[in-house]
Amino acid sequence: MYNQFPDARILKVDLTKGEINIDKLPGEIYRLYPGGSALGLYLAMQDIKPGIDPLSPANTLVFSVSVLTGLPISGISRLNVTAKSPLTGTIGDSQAGGFFPAHLKGNGFDAIVFNGKSDKPVYLYINGDKVELRDARDIWGKVTGDSEAAIRKELNRKDVEIAQIGPGGENLVKYACIINMCNRANGRNGMGAVMGSKNLKAVVVAKGKAMKPYNSEKFLELSKSVKQRLLENESVAGLGKYGTDGDLEGFSDEGFLATRNWTSGYFPEGAQKLTGTTMYETILKERDTCFACAVRCKRVVEIPGMVDPLYGGPEYETVGTFGSYCGVTNLEYVSLANQLCNMYGLDTISCGATIAFAMECYERGVLDKEKCDGIELNFGNAEALPTLVEKIAKREGFGDLLAEGSYRAAEKLGKDSINLTVTVKKQELPVHMPQFKPAVGLVYAVNPFGADHQSSEHDPFLVMPPDSRERIRLAKIGITKGYKDNFTMDDDKVRFALDSQRYFSILDTLCLCQFVWGPAWELYGPDEMIDLCKYGIGWDTSIFELMRVGERRINMMRYFNAREGFTKDDDKLPEKIFTPLVGGPSDGVVLDRKAHEKAKELYYELAGWNKETGNPTEATMRKLSLQWLLEKQELITC
Repeated sequence: MYNQFPDARILKVDLTKGEINIDKLPGEIYRLYPGGSALGLYLAMQDIKPGIDPLSPANTLVFSVSVLTGLPISGISRLNVTAKSPLTGTIGDSQAGGFFPAHLKGNGFDAIVFNGKSDKPVYLYINGDKVELRDARDIWGKVTGDSEAAIRKELNRKDVEIAQIGPGGENLVKYACIINMCNRANGRNGMGAVMGSKNLKAVVVAKGKAMKPYNSEKFLELSKSVKQRLLENESVAGLGKYGTDGDLEGFSDEGFLATRNWTSGYFPEGAQKLTGTTMYETILKERDTCFACAVRCKRVVEIPGMVDPLYGGPEYETVGTFGSYCGVTNLEYVSLANQLCNMYGLDTISCGATIAFAMECYERGVLDKEKCDGIELNFGNAEALPTLVEKIAKREGFGDLLAEGSYRAAEKLGKDSINLTVTVKKQELPVHMPQFKPAVGLVYAVNPFGADHQSSEHDPFLVMPPDSRERIRLAKIGITKGYKDNFTMDDDKVRFALDSQRYFSILDTLCLCQFVWGPAWELYGPDEMIDLCKYGIGWDTSIFELMRVGERRINMMRYFNAREGFTKDDDKLPEKIFTPLVGGPSDGVVLDRKAHEKAKELYYELAGWNKETGNPTEATMRKLSLQWLLEKQELITC
């Protein structure tokens, strides 16, 4: 069905000139980049010149969905945002759920490309083919909840979805994010700061037409099977009930919950107080969901007089970074910090991790009370969290330094504080620990846009029995070897890291939720993804083609970084990972440095990357139909 692959409709917005145009991407090209991150990359790399300042008008910002977005089935309403990252200097890539993606696709658009900079704050309003830039000066400076209410009042309609920045993006905080529904975040890489640099406050999309499946009967069978799958899958059912935070206490018990800025993996005094079970039994108000999704995993918490349910609730990464990272045991204050991040538009991972870094600096005497604006910044100071989040978002006092992220803050502080940061390519690490998951650690290091826990499958699934659902599914993408423990890092584990990274790259291209669609524990596996493409849009594809799509995206990212001067030397885990943990079952544990470095070298070979530079070879680029990038002659050699 190659000739039937649809064209993509691209909305192009020149913010400098105030001009809006609609373009088409032919189906034969769209099939190579069928949405999400791959489509965003393809469009961004048409315009972004090497060496540009990420916060200058020369940066291109792309909102993209996929060829599948809007179909009525669980787990396929994801929005991807792409631009050069102000946090890392690499390509920026970020995903979020909600109803915005389905609304955008319902209006007939697959992507929005923003270029230039408006001379005043504006927002983009999309209502079918009626697209206009509207004055946003009255809402500039407002937090997300107030902006959303004001926009709906101005338009006199409730059936709009709004992706926006808060004051954090307006003030160019390096890890500012884009928020929709006041609680879904395109969190990583500082995409909110790029949006703020363009004086673009929001993108507003009216409810559009519903998408109809290519084969309604077969598609309905696949969609309705979610009820039985939830009954049979305790992991996903538990995710719906307790959220992503459900395993937090278990990680601490094993000694691998990152604690007090990664000095320890053991948090017995706080883990149980912060876990999803405690949240469920105390402050959880309801479970929210995304478009057409039956899992309903989104947390909504309420603490009268303190936390408004409008802003959702903290997930695993947020509880980890504001909780165990900071030595904070108070779930209420963690929830308040989460709310403030959603109000002001800040990535909770980078924000919490940067505060944790500052706390260790304070404990070690690198910072003092005077430098911290009078705040006693010891580990465990829960009351410091909301104060610092606001200071960061507003770039006030000490917050201005922390708004740069932990790595840049350390560069300014000196005194070897760089060794206290926990970053890759200047982006703060998520909560999953490489000491426990060495394959995840490998992907943290080599991942083009910095450490990311959702760029590959995790090691523990290889420890499960060969006849488990997880292992049977992994075998469908060629991963068959099992292990007795998580800690082994051999050649087959490297291949597991690479192949599962390629698979997860498909998910970020097709805008599929990794808690519903995936290669192992999720509701739907590789076979069902093929069926989704076939019955959803008539795309008669294969796992070979989709893996190639995933590989193409990763190599495009890597090539972008090569243009910016990045090499294998930037694929480094922080020294904290090689420093012995203190306390509990993991006392003295480090990641094996020699095994990690050996694994990286093999990864480059298997990926088809130059062993000297760590960047894609010309042959690899041509294999993946990326010769058009070579023809731009923006990079002399890989």
